[in-house]
Amino acid sequence: MNEVNKKIPKISVVIPAYNSEKTIKATIYSVLNQTFTDFELIIINDGSEDSTLDVISNIKDSRIQVFSYENAGGNVSRNRGLHYAIGEFVSFLDADDIWTSDKLASQLQALQQNVDAKVAYSWTDYIDENGNFLVSGTHTTVNGDVYEKLLVNNFLENGSNPLICREALIKLGGFDESLSAAQDWDMWLRLADQYSFVAVSSVQILYRVSGNSVSSNLIRQEKCCLQVLERAYYAKPLMNQNVLNFSLTNLYKYLTCKALQAPLNKEKGAIAARFIWRYFINDSLKIKHIKFTFKLLLKIFIILILPIQISTVLLTKTKTNFKEKSSTPE
Repeated sequence: MNEVNKKIPKISVVIPAYNSEKTIKATIYSVLNQTFTDFELIIINDGSEDSTLDVISNIKDSRIQVFSYENAGGNVSRNRGLHYAIGEFVSFLDADDIWTSDKLASQLQALQQNVDAKVAYSWTDYIDENGNFLVSGTHTTVNGDVYEKLLVNNFLENGSNPLICREALIKLGGFDESLSAAQDWDMWLRLADQYSFVAVSSVQILYRVSGNSVSSNLIRQEKCCLQVLERAYYAKPLMNQNVLNFSLTNLYKYLTCKALQAPLNKEKGAIAARFIWRYFINDSLKIKHIKFTFKLLLKIFIILILPIQISTVLLTKTKTNFKEKSSTPE
């Protein structure tokens, strides 16, 4: 009886959660505290082994739905959430990220005022594990056909950003479950291939940077990003041939900076050395960027030559711990 009369929400919010006990509460409340209230919140518990479910169960709100599965990864969880979603629009939020209170309202208004657009996105800033501000994102504003610009720079930066027409996501088959990284970038590119985007020029996503990433993840990310680039580039073979070169340059700049983020170690330093070489050989503006490249090389040299405790202190004190605004192909 209640199901027949149940009001269909305008927006479905999907949170994939895996071992997120430390951050999930703040993430959920950043949704519940939205100024726009006509939404459902679908949480996909992806086989959490900590107290994630206990934290969620202590939050009482009729808009929350929780579905538990064995661990299958973020792509599968997002697609599972999309399967349950009934809203006209869908937005995904990682279980450690935070939205500002006007995020849904602003993006929905942008889509309603630009009826040709099927994706609205905002700006991102980065926070640490304690919620403290780290660095601003790219803060890029591009509207309409964004395909080539998105191929060169993933200016959406993360999977917690856009509000998307649900029908468009369904038409494209959701997220590619074969990708172990760069799945968000791949999804945004496939959307951009067919639909217009509209920007909300305001910081509305706070992306939490974790210090737990290991070197093997960087290699995996490189492989998946190259796979996404190749597939996306050849989907439109009439594009300017320089686009792929620019894309590779930005990708390896991003990967180099990622490898040089704390916590530092020699393995990550060695990987950064390989990444910066590929950045250099793909960069058509080598002379213009020589100062930036030299700073990165100096940092890599310090990490590889000195004991890691000393290099960490030295780089922190000399403020060479760069917070480069490079797009994140998550």
